[in-house]
Amino acid sequence: MLEGPKVSQSELAKRFGVSQPQICRIIKNRERILAEWHRSGDPERKRKRDGKDAALEAALLRWVEGSRDVPVAGSLLQLKAKHLAEALGRPVPEPGGAWLPRCGTRHEAFKKPLAEKGDAGQDLVERWAGAVLPGILRAYAPCEIYACGETEVASSAGERLTLLLCANADGSEKAPLRVVGRSPRPRCLRGVNLAQMPWSYRASSQASVTPALFAEWLQEFNEGMRRRGKSVLLVLAEHHAHPPLQLSNVRMVFFPPAAASAQPLDRGIAGDLQGHYRRRLLRRLPGERGTGQPSLLDALHVLAQAWGDVCPGLIASCFRAAGFVPDT
Repeated sequence: MLEGPKVSQSELAKRFGVSQPQICRIIKNRERILAEWHRSGDPERKRKRDGKDAALEAALLRWVEGSRDVPVAGSLLQLKAKHLAEALGRPVPEPGGAWLPRCGTRHEAFKKPLAEKGDAGQDLVERWAGAVLPGILRAYAPCEIYACGETEVASSAGERLTLLLCANADGSEKAPLRVVGRSPRPRCLRGVNLAQMPWSYRASSQASVTPALFAEWLQEFNEGMRRRGKSVLLVLAEHHAHPPLQLSNVRMVFFPPAAASAQPLDRGIAGDLQGHYRRRLLRRLPGERGTGQPSLLDALHVLAQAWGDVCPGLIASCFRAAGFVPDT
């Protein structure tokens, strides 16, 4: 209408049944309105409605636009929205709520192909392992490519412990174990020089790695790399306990939940550690019967020894099986 023969604002107002000042405002803001219309996920929309949390929606939109290499599934969007809401101090969107679908109707960027399950999920795994991952690895040597993740074991007393594992692709380096239990001040650790131990212990109410605990470990890991003058790649799963951080010497790359098979630690590394731990713990039990069950301190030492038993060759083979082969 605005491109054709010149028509007065009063005539346009009569034709569309609106006021003349409204036509004036539309003409004045023409470029902005057109730009927003082109960005809209639904060109048929007649009204511009912002979401209830514009800041969270804008942050999620920036992340989606920056993740063009990997299709974004609905579950991954929900998880990322939760991460961002926690980082921004906003209420976390309800998992089954209408906020996320409405974001999709407002922004075209959310309409990338989804991969939730079945053949679509397999396509995502193959695309990640065959196209996306090798390109990411190209700039790094195997000794500079790390993966981290969690696994669970039980102490001799039946207490659940969560282990944070981290190793590099050629098996030449295994980060010291970070163990998370329930007890904030275990009696057996009093008087122990924790700085000299080949493990570190933290506590959380559910004996799980929380975002705060993971961020603490990540900062320590980055500081260790900074002191060595080493820049590395850290590959890990999208998870609510893994907040994305900007680090000086560590580049974080998240693989999507549908591509969980790309986690090298789940290809045999965590299982091998658990096997060594059970065998060592069983060998230790008969000799300890006269003095009661091994303590948490004993379990931590056994875990560190079991982590040392995981051989570099096994680690390297698990990384290769997960597709960690640089694209040369």
